Amino acid sequence: MNYEETLEYLFHKLPMFSRIGDVAIKKDLTNTLLLCDFLENPPTKFKTIHIAGTNGKGSVAHILASILQEAGYKTGLYTSPHLLDFRERIKINGKPCEEKYVIKFTEKIQAKIEEIQPSFFEITVAMAFDYFAENKVDIAIIETGLGGRLDSTNVIHPVLSVITNISYDHQYLLGNTLPEIAFEKAGIIKSETPVVIGRKDKETAEVFIKKSNEQNAPILFADDIVSQWKAVNTPKFLIVDALVDGKPENVCCDLQAAYQIENIKTVLAALHALSKYNLLEVKEKAIQTGFSNVRKNTQLLGRWQLLETNPRVIVDVGHNEDGVKKILEQLKIEHYQQLHIIYGAVKDKDINNILELLPKNAMYYFTEPQMPRKLDVNTLFEKAKEHQLNGIVCNHPKVALGIAKSKAHPQDLILVMGSFFVVNEIL
Repeated sequence: MNYEETLEYLFHKLPMFSRIGDVAIKKDLTNTLLLCDFLENPPTKFKTIHIAGTNGKGSVAHILASILQEAGYKTGLYTSPHLLDFRERIKINGKPCEEKYVIKFTEKIQAKIEEIQPSFFEITVAMAFDYFAENKVDIAIIETGLGGRLDSTNVIHPVLSVITNISYDHQYLLGNTLPEIAFEKAGIIKSETPVVIGRKDKETAEVFIKKSNEQNAPILFADDIVSQWKAVNTPKFLIVDALVDGKPENVCCDLQAAYQIENIKTVLAALHALSKYNLLEVKEKAIQTGFSNVRKNTQLLGRWQLLETNPRVIVDVGHNEDGVKKILEQLKIEHYQQLHIIYGAVKDKDINNILELLPKNAMYYFTEPQMPRKLDVNTLFEKAKEHQLNGIVCNHPKVALGIAKSKAHPQDLILVMGSFFVVNEIL
């Protein structure tokens, strides 16, 4: 198989959540353990940091990877989903794995695929572990997919666990209350392994404390470690001044959206934990340069990403209720004449709460991602009308963008949001 044929095999032979939804989820770790055993247990051959959470885990993973790369560590990074290229999921020092490796790995494991019928996500996790072991990384940042307890990545024994925050998303898989969702995310807390919690919330803190006590795992809440912070958004950087365990810290992060403040605090707390428990040495210069070069070092996409100017076109993958609230907070500090929103969603999301949050005075271009899980654009349009959101129907995100640009004034703002997969079509 060549690379295109290999991707066709991976995307269509294997059950893929992004394409078909929860029927692709294997709710145990059996297949991943079988794959790791077949591959001679690659995740035992390098150190890892494990990251879970509802929102922000991708940003936290990329920021940490940027900093550790600047500190001189050969740093692996596994994230999902991808936006432009499958190989975005598996990187070392910001460079995606090679096409020839994807082909080689798939051929090596094809008989095992036919035998155990794993999901697409299970195979990509195994591929990442194998690639990082083969390339002898010093440390790998591993982002969970859904949840944590039964997530395919949860076969690792990290030096540090990080849980960014808990909010409502994928309730049909993870639970209908915040404590239930927190219980699933807390599944990544391992015995005697420090865990950093990004957001301290009354409803979920006790879940994490109980689990960490059961595992004899030191627990640190970022809100307790990072205090007296203030932030300034400049044209190039988000500047955050804070006290980290009582010591002044100033960082300039090139991820400029205001919602990154919480992620920056989580990273600062994680760096504090790495130092406190003598897990990794990271000097101040690496912290500074890592924060200021996240996009350059890791090629992070889709987080308040500016694509065009006059009018500005910005894409953001925030798609659940908490993520949309963060986007709306950013909009409050933006300057524009008229707001245009290109919005599409997947059908297994309860979007009524999200539609109720969206600004009534924006011009909407309702669309749909090009995938089986899409929420039909006409259904979306009818739901949006119930929430007094007015706009037009566009069957493809690129059509929506073209129309929005034709209607927009140079001082307007066009925002693409609602789903990773709508952003994917635009990128």
